[in-house]
This record gives sequence, structure tokens and C-alpha cells, in this order.
Amino acid sequence: MRPLGVFSQKLQKKGVMQPHSVLRTSFHFGAVALLFVSVSAAAQAPLPRIPEFHISSPSGSYLAARIARAERDVSAASNFYRSVLRTDPKNPDLLEITFLVTLQSGAAEEAFPLAERLIVIDKSHRIARLALGVKALKTNQFQQARTHLAIAGQGPIADLTATLLTGWTWYGQNNAKNAVAQIDKLSGPDWYSLYKELHASLILDLSNQRTDALKRIERVRSVDPNSLRNVDAYARMLARAGREQEAEKLYSDFSRALSRHPLIDAAIDELKRNGKLAPLVANAAGGASEALYGLGAALSQEPGGEDLGMLYLQLAIYLNPEHPLAMVALGSLLEATKKYETAIETYDRVPDSSPLKRKAQIQRALNLDVLEKKDEAREALKALAEEKPDEIEGLFAYANVLRAGKRYSEATEVYTKILGVLGEPKREHWSIYYYRGMSFERAKQWPLAEKDFQQALKLFPDQPQVLNYLGYSWVDQGVNLDQALDMIRKAVALRPKDGYIIDSLGWAYYRLGRYDEAAAELEKAIALSPSDPTINDHLGDAYWKTDRKLEAKYQWSRALENKPEPEDLPKIQKKLKDGLDETVPPRAEEQKDPNKG
Repeated sequence: MRPLGVFSQKLQKKGVMQPHSVLRTSFHFGAVALLFVSVSAAAQAPLPRIPEFHISSPSGSYLAARIARAERDVSAASNFYRSVLRTDPKNPDLLEITFLVTLQSGAAEEAFPLAERLIVIDKSHRIARLALGVKALKTNQFQQARTHLAIAGQGPIADLTATLLTGWTWYGQNNAKNAVAQIDKLSGPDWYSLYKELHASLILDLSNQRTDALKRIERVRSVDPNSLRNVDAYARMLARAGREQEAEKLYSDFSRALSRHPLIDAAIDELKRNGKLAPLVANAAGGASEALYGLGAALSQEPGGEDLGMLYLQLAIYLNPEHPLAMVALGSLLEATKKYETAIETYDRVPDSSPLKRKAQIQRALNLDVLEKKDEAREALKALAEEKPDEIEGLFAYANVLRAGKRYSEATEVYTKILGVLGEPKREHWSIYYYRGMSFERAKQWPLAEKDFQQALKLFPDQPQVLNYLGYSWVDQGVNLDQALDMIRKAVALRPKDGYIIDSLGWAYYRLGRYDEAAAELEKAIALSPSDPTINDHLGDAYWKTDRKLEAKYQWSRALENKPEPEDLPKIQKKLKDGLDETVPPRAEEQKDPNKG
């Protein structure tokens, strides 16, 4: 064990810092070990929030850095760790973690000097070598880049990354032969081939070896025909080879089979306007950026891969500051880690000229809504919807924000516009009917809501959310109880871990007067969704009916604590004061079915 710095020893004695052997980061790039600096929720107790005041002591900065890192606020963590590092500059652990979070925050220029210091201590530090290789590549110091990248390998992800970037360094020196040979000689898992063939084809295309480039990209297409990036690369190569009609057909087929995408629409427009298309990447830095983006976006989707994915995406953006897909992928990752303000800043960086700018603006507005800036979010989405009234994504986001803001009548109008744009109903349109039905129901227009739910089930008969919502609504109204019970049971079978759907089943039993069964199901629901006020309220009712009155009052108290809907609040308060009204509602068989006149 290497000795700790003086400051680290003081912190450890105070119980602030973990022992060196625990803090030390061993960075393996294997697919089973992608997470590098995250704090394990299972291993670390919840930490207090960063206090809103200036932290002057090193120990305070270190504690604040740990809190920021635990909350995935990498920018704040970087600032605090750098502050601590100035007081203990020879601490290798502190240097490593400061480098990692600084690079992860996107402050690449501040991270590179830390990487230089780190490789003096640990010559084989893979991420430091990768970062320095990327820096050298961007400044066209290709031999220096290869030196760093040769050490950045060793491990499935690391080997592939280093190989692809090394290939691009050879292209940067106008040596496509060496570039492709470097990529081809890498052996590894089957999934390597998608990345190897794609980047070999991009290099060959830029080198005007279009026949070979097309052969390579066609192999990728045969394995992964539905990838947006593969389709775009292939179509651009076809157009550059003088096969413009084939390129346009490829784009059109992709849009019809899957969905329209702004990048595809922009490419088709460019092809029709100019009769040609630019290559997917323009130079070595662009190619390396594309490699890091592709790997980073994939890693971001894997459990435990978020931190490494963020680092790769930041390096991709460093190499190509106008890479819109990398920015959107980074924004999405920040949303997934609940860093909504940083996500907004990332979406703002998407260039105005990019076809993805509109998508970025939509996502920006949705993040504002999450941050309770609802008026600002609503106005932004309204402007986007009015700007392009036939564009579904903007309309759908606007309608959902209206619904979430309880502006149900306005939401139904926007959902109706969407259905008008879509035309003939298809299976994939079930959600529009479902959300419009929810809005009608909340606006107290039940006949219209019921019609929409039934249409959604006609399009998608086994959709558990719709089965649950319609079944629950019937149960709550005391109508169609047998059919409702069957629907909810089917929804539970499809979603056995969904507390809200199990609540519906429990409530159906309650309305049927089967109180013991109701309590049993509602206990399952509360275990899955303990903070839901409605489930707590329902369980209180079931307990009261099974003569468990003390437990009933406890559940009603929990319902109040969890902020029920305004219309439910006085009812729960009355039950807490006076108990449940013992006037028993009519049994199911005595209810009038409105559908039978």
C-alpha cells in the first residue's frame, strides 16, 4: 500500500475518508465491470445535500465532493475535488478521482493536465491514456495519439475503442491501408464486427475506395438493418457512388418501416436539392468522435454503464463540438440520472442548424416541466406545436404536459389534433386514445373517455395499462364489475409487480364486498407503492371493513401525508375523524348497467 498524503491521513483519522484500499479505483474495461466512480447505493448510506454556502476547509470540500458525486453532480464534484487536490497534490487516489469526474463533467481541457500527472504515477492508467490519445488526435499529433492508445487497451471495450481510434489516426496520415488493416486484425466478440465494418467502410469511403466501402457497410446492414446510423452511412455512400435513387429509396423504406427521423428527413431534402450527400464523417477527428459516440450511447443504455458512457460521450463532443447525436444522447443520459438542469444545458448546445435542434428543444421543455417550471415548459411546447402543427412529436409532448398539469380539456383538443394527423388508426396509436381517454375522464366526460379506452383495447387488446384504467373506472363507478374484474386480473397477470394495477384488483374485490381478499391484494400493492395516497386510502377502507380499525386509521393518516388529490382530501379527513361510513353500497348484482339502458 502506498502512503497516504498528509491531508488524507487527517481525514481518515476524522472518519471522513475511506481507507486507501477502499477508495483506490481499479479500472477494468470488461463488459462486466463498466462502472468506475459511482457510489454504490447499497454500499453507502444516504448522504446529506450539499449545503448552500462557501466551503473553506479541505475536509468540508472533500465531504461536499463525495456528496456531489453520490448525487451524480459531476461538475460540482469536479470543482470540490480540485479544491481538495490543491491541498494534497501528491495523493494518487485524489488525483485519479479528480481526473475522472472532471473528464466526466465535460471539462476536458482541465482534465488533460490531471491525466498527464496521473500517468507519471500510473503509466498504464487506461482512461488517462485514452483521454491523452484523444487530445493528441484532435491536434493531429497522430503518432503521439497511437502511443497513448496502445496502452489504453486491454479489455473488450478498451481494445475496441483503442483500435478504432488508432485506425482513424492512420487515416489522418493519409494511410487508409494501415487504418483498415489495424481494424481488421482485432479479434474479439461477435459484436465487434458491427463497429469494425462500419468504421472500415467510413475510412474507405473517405479514401474514395467506394466499392470496398459499400461491401463493408452492406455487411453491417445485413446484421443490423434498423440502425439509424447504419442506414444514414450506407445511403450517403450510395449517393457518393452515383446511386442517388437507391439512397433515396433506402431512406424512404426506413421511414416507412420504423419512423420518420429528422436526420433522415434532412438527408432526403439535401439529396433532392443538391443531388449528392456529404459523408457521415469528414476527417480523422470526426471518425474518432463517431466511434466514441457509438460506444458511449450503447454503454449508456446498459445497467452500470452510465458513468463510462458519459465519459465516452463527453470525449466524442470534445472531438466534434457539433455532434448533435452525441449531445442528445448525453442529454438523455443526464435525464436518466435526474440531472435535469445539466440536461437542459446540454440540449441548448445542439446547433441551431442541426435537424435535431427541434428534438432538443422538446426535451428541454420536458425537463423544465420536471423542474416545476411548468408555465415556461408549456409555453415553449405550445410555440413548437404551433410552428409545426403536423409534427407529431411536438404535439404529443405538448398534450402530455397539459395533461400532467391538469389542463385536461386543452389536452383532449391536442390529442384530437394528433389523431387527425395520424389518420386511419393503427395498433401503435393505442396510446393516443389511452391518454385522450384519461384526459376525458379527468375532465368528467366519462362517455367520451370510455369510448377512447375501448378503441385503445380494440387496437391493442392485451395492453395492461388500458385494461387497468378502464377496469378500475368501472369498478369505481360500480358498473360492469364482473367484466372489470376479469380485465384487471389480466392486467395483473401481465404486470405482476405493478402496485397500481394490483390496487385496482384489490379495489374491485372491495366493491364486490370481498373485503378479506381486498385487504390481501391491497397489502401487496402497498408493498410495491408505499407512498401512493390512493392505495393507502383503499387499504384503510379494507382494514376498516375487516375490523382492523386502528390499522385503518394508520393507513388513512399515511394517505394524508402523501398529498392526495384535492377532491379526496376532505373524505380522508372525515374518515380519520369519524371512521368509515357504514352505509354499505349496493352489491354488484344490484347495480344498474348503463350499457344496458
